[in-house]
Amino acid sequence: MLPSNTHLRSRPISVGQLRALEAVARHLNFRAAAEELALTQSAVSRQIQGLEDDVGVTLFLRHTRAVELTSAGAQLLRAVLPSLERIDSAVRMIRQSAGRKSVAISTWASFASMWLIPRLEDFQREHPDIDIRIDATDTPVDLETTDVDLALRYSRAVNVPAHAQRLFGEQLTPVLSPWLLKSGPRLEKAQDLAQFALVEAGDAHRSQYTELLTWQRWFAARHMTNFVPKRWLSFNYAHQIAQAALTGQGVALVRTPLIAESLASGHLVEPFPQLRLDSPLAYWLIVGPRNAARPEVQAFCDWLKAQATQTRKAIGDVPEPEPEPEPVKLHRLE
Repeated sequence: MLPSNTHLRSRPISVGQLRALEAVARHLNFRAAAEELALTQSAVSRQIQGLEDDVGVTLFLRHTRAVELTSAGAQLLRAVLPSLERIDSAVRMIRQSAGRKSVAISTWASFASMWLIPRLEDFQREHPDIDIRIDATDTPVDLETTDVDLALRYSRAVNVPAHAQRLFGEQLTPVLSPWLLKSGPRLEKAQDLAQFALVEAGDAHRSQYTELLTWQRWFAARHMTNFVPKRWLSFNYAHQIAQAALTGQGVALVRTPLIAESLASGHLVEPFPQLRLDSPLAYWLIVGPRNAARPEVQAFCDWLKAQATQTRKAIGDVPEPEPEPEPVKLHRLE
């Protein structure tokens, strides 16, 4: 006899009992379910009886030659089926990836699309046996508790852990497409920018970080106060700003590491290389302590630092700024 509702058990339900429920419900036969599960018929019957005892209600109506789900059994089955499917799917993926080497990287979207992904083919060619997973987010992750192996971040020195490795700094510089430079108004001095649309981040005044990357700061360094361009174009992300410049929509103020390849290929032109503006922000590699010794993580970090060396050579080695007296909170920035 099943217990009354006032004496229901509270212990967790066994997964074996739930698999027995699913098999019996699908076959509506204890013998067929037992054969599928490689158990005896009496063992399956005991699992179903134990499940009914734990739940506190009858889940199957036993007939002479078959069984029938009760409404309670059908309700439980609807909850059990997707859970078992997810478990089986996860186990299949784990089994398939067992023995494979992989590296999981957390970084932000603009850096992933503009710097990391275009270079990844080189790493994959050198290490075809290592899988790469990129999580493009600017939300900080805990490398001690998550399955992320390393993080690539954009910050001031005072806002990164002591073990963070500086990849490179940056400078800000105006760029435009060679087509716009050739067909547009004359651009020989900074004041000529008044004849162009200027492109910058749409959230330029929402945080101290983004204000460091504005045209206003660049103009202030040139003592060009109250400067008014032909028009403004604002975008949320760095790769959108670069794309606007590439398509000739205006002159963009960009970060040199992110557009070094476009400058080298001639897809973008830097009209005032002598007027680059130093940025107090830099790009950092942070490796999770639990995974730092894994050979595949070490291989990726070595490759990453070699790529960073090439970027430093391409943009000119930007010196690390002096330590700042007051820490600044890390804001969202793409």
